[in-house]
Amino acid sequence: MDILFVMILGALWGSFANVCIYRLPNEGDVVSGRSFCPKCKQKIVWYDNIPILSFINLKAKCRNCDFKIPYQYLLVEILSLLSFTLIYFLFGISLTTLFFWILFLSFLIIFFIDLKHYIIPNVITFPLMALGFLKSFDPNLSYLFPNYVNSLIGGALGYGIIFSIIYFYKQIRKKEGMGLGDAKLFAVIGFWFGWISIPFIVFLSSLIALVSVIPSLINKSKQMSSEIPFGPYIIIATAIFIFFKESFTNFLL
Repeated sequence: MDILFVMILGALWGSFANVCIYRLPNEGDVVSGRSFCPKCKQKIVWYDNIPILSFINLKAKCRNCDFKIPYQYLLVEILSLLSFTLIYFLFGISLTTLFFWILFLSFLIIFFIDLKHYIIPNVITFPLMALGFLKSFDPNLSYLFPNYVNSLIGGALGYGIIFSIIYFYKQIRKKEGMGLGDAKLFAVIGFWFGWISIPFIVFLSSLIALVSVIPSLINKSKQMSSEIPFGPYIIIATAIFIFFKESFTNFLL
C-alpha cells in the first residue's frame, strides 16, 4: 500500500513539474490558476488532468481542439513516478527521502526548461542552495551528505570554477559561453554533495556533452560555436555521481 501511495505521489508531483516547466520561463504563477490548453486556452477539467492516465486516454490530444500534446508531459510524469519510487526503495520513510525527492523533482524541472529555453531559473537554484547548506547542519545526515564546512566550500568551489570559465572564455573569445545559471547549478551541487563532487561532475558533464554533439558536428547540423544547453548534462552527471558516490570518494581518498 505504501509503494502505491508513493507512485501516485510521484506522478502528481510530476504533473506539477510540467506546470513549472511550462510557466516558469514565462514568469507565470505555478501555484494558482488551473491548467489550460496552450493552443485553445480552454481550461482542463479534472478528469483530463490525471497524471499519465489522462494523456493515454486522450491519445495525446486536447479534448477541445485536438492540439497534439507533447510527449514531454508523459515523460516527465513517468520519470517523477520512477524517481520517487526508487528513492523510497533506497531510503524508506526518512528525511533523506524527502530531501532527494525535492532535489530530483527540481532537477527534472531544470532539465526540461534548460533543454528548451536555455535558462536555469533562480527561483529553483537559490532555494536549493539554501536547503543544501541548511541540511548540512544535521549530524544524522552526515553518512550521505557533507558537513556544513564541506558544504560551504563545495558551493563556493562549484560556483567559482564555472564563473572563472565563463569569465576567461569571454575575455579570450569576446563572446558569451556558459551562462551564470550553470554556475549556480554547480553551486547547488557543491552545497548538497560537498567539494569532492565538483571535479567529477565538471569532467563527466563536459565529456557527456562532447560525446552527444559529435554526431551533429560530423553531419554539420551544428558548429563548434553553436549554443547548447549545458544544464541537462550537469544533471545527468550528478545522477551518476550520486549512484557511484562511494566508489568515487574511495578512489580519491
